[in-house]
Amino acid sequence: MTRTVFLAGAAGAIGARLVPLLRGAGYAVVGTTRSPARAAALAAAGVTPIIVDVFDAAALARAVAQARPEIAIHQLTDLPPGLDPSRMAAALVSNARIRIDGTRHLVAACLAAGVRRVIAQSIAWLYAPGPQPYAESHPLDRAAEGSRAVSVGGVDALERAVLDSPPIEGVVLRYGQIYGPGTGADEPRGPVPVHVDAAAQAALLAIDHARPGIYNIAEPTGLVAIDKARHELGWEPVFRSRDL
Repeated sequence: MTRTVFLAGAAGAIGARLVPLLRGAGYAVVGTTRSPARAAALAAAGVTPIIVDVFDAAALARAVAQARPEIAIHQLTDLPPGLDPSRMAAALVSNARIRIDGTRHLVAACLAAGVRRVIAQSIAWLYAPGPQPYAESHPLDRAAEGSRAVSVGGVDALERAVLDSPPIEGVVLRYGQIYGPGTGADEPRGPVPVHVDAAAQAALLAIDHARPGIYNIAEPTGLVAIDKARHELGWEPVFRSRDL
């Protein structure tokens, strides 16, 4: 029996690299986008596209109910192409809104539709100051101020919604700063990078290999601990989708 994955943000940087991995593993993929043009591209990639705005809770609930997925994967972001510095201040606010309101709507839709597991994209560079490398049990920087506080608030809300919504099995992937095809950066950037293909593979592995909880997904720079992802998911940061 074919298993269905509901991929929110299927046309995004990670979503676009995850689609062929899911299809190659035999999953039927229902993918969301807000763009009709991107919907056509998703269909060409073997995805059943749904044009829906995550802020429209009723429409999103109908979409998830119609798809009847076993698994939902949350790869939604609202960031400018190439992380354009002139647009980042506004983008941080809109991205936090997706993490807060969009995640709440997605989790509610999944609860109503009987989805077993929700896997969600978070970030790995918002830990509170302390001894490094930061393990997943280390607290977030809830004392942050300014733009960092906006990001922490969004991440905190997303993670709580995903992890604290039984009977859903919540899995949070704290990604490093992504680079690679479709990200606007060909080389590692930031103190805790991760290649977009390795990020996508972590989401695929999390379907069957992750226990509910949080996993750091990043290259071994010493900032965050990645032993949990390596041992429990069988994930390695060197993974690349050479055939994409």
